[in-house]
Amino acid sequence: MVFWVYFLRCSDGRYYTGHSDDLDRRIGEHQTGGFCDFTSKRLPVTPMWTEMFGSRIEALETKRRVKPWSRAKKEALIQGDWKAVSHYAKPPRERPSTLLGTTGSSVFPSPQGKGGL
Repeated sequence: MVFWVYFLRCSDGRYYTGHSDDLDRRIGEHQTGGFCDFTSKRLPVTPMWTEMFGSRIEALETKRRVKPWSRAKKEALIQGDWKAVSHYAKPPRERPSTLLGTTGSSVFPSPQGKGGL
């Protein structure tokens, strides 16, 4: 059996993190409303990222890890930008400055929320 972890972007711009063993059905429930208070109040929702797992335990563990991530880190994952994911994984005080001309490192632009599916 296959299990999924997913991000949905709600109409207010917030992200919802969920898991399911039937991704199409579950996303349909979110898009219809009435199955989840959080997304029902923020329709429409747009699927942004999915990842497949071989067991429910793996999916639940991944959901537990990614759900509290910052918006910037989730958007980096959605974009598949592993350099930015790594950057945002560090506490802010431990990140190199991304301001132009201060460290020579590149600036991480705000992700546009594309990708994933």
